[in-house]
Amino acid sequence: MSDEFDAVLAAVGPRLRELRRRSGATLTSLSETTGIPISTLSRLESGQRKPGLELLLPLAKAHQVPLDDLVGAPSGGDPRLHPRPIEHNGMTVIPLTRRPGGLQAFKQILPVGLVEHESEPRSHEGYHWLYILKGRLRLVLGDQDFVLAPGEVAEFDTHLPHWFGNADAHSVEFLSILGPQGERFHVKARYRRN
Repeated sequence: MSDEFDAVLAAVGPRLRELRRRSGATLTSLSETTGIPISTLSRLESGQRKPGLELLLPLAKAHQVPLDDLVGAPSGGDPRLHPRPIEHNGMTVIPLTRRPGGLQAFKQILPVGLVEHESEPRSHEGYHWLYILKGRLRLVLGDQDFVLAPGEVAEFDTHLPHWFGNADAHSVEFLSILGPQGERFHVKARYRRN
C-alpha cells in the first residue's frame, strides 16, 4: 500500500507542471494567485516536496480542475458531468468540459436586460466559436456589427476586438468553445466605434 501511495504522490508534480505549462502560467503568476511561495511550487513540480491538502486545494482552484484530477484519482466510470453554474457580470456560465488545457466548452446564458450593459470590445489571445441556442445575440467584431439567431454559428480570432450581448430585450442562450487563452482573457487592445 505504501508503494502505491508513493506512486500517486510522485505523479502529482508532473501533473502540476503540465497544467501550469498548458495554461501558460509562470511560477510567479501561480504564486501570486495561490499565495504559495515560488520555491514551494518549484519543489512540488519537481517532486522534492510531498503535496498536502493545504497546497493542493488552492492549486486545484487556480487551475480550475477537480482535486481528483491533481492526484490522478481513478474515474468512477460515470461520464456525466455535474457542472456548477458560475455567475459573471450578470451572465450565467456553465462549464461543459472538465479537462484542463485544450478546448473548453461552455453554455452561456445572458438574461433579459443585459442589452443595456454594453462595454468596449476587447481582444485577447485565442479563438472563439459560438452556437446560438435561443434568443438573438449581438456580436460586435472589429468595425462590424452582427445579430445572430438560433442555429447560427460564428467563429473568430479573438485578437480582433470583440463584444457580445443581447440583441434585444430577450434572454440569449448559446454554446461557446474556447482555447485555454480565451478562458483567461485580458485586455490587449481597446477598440472604439465611431
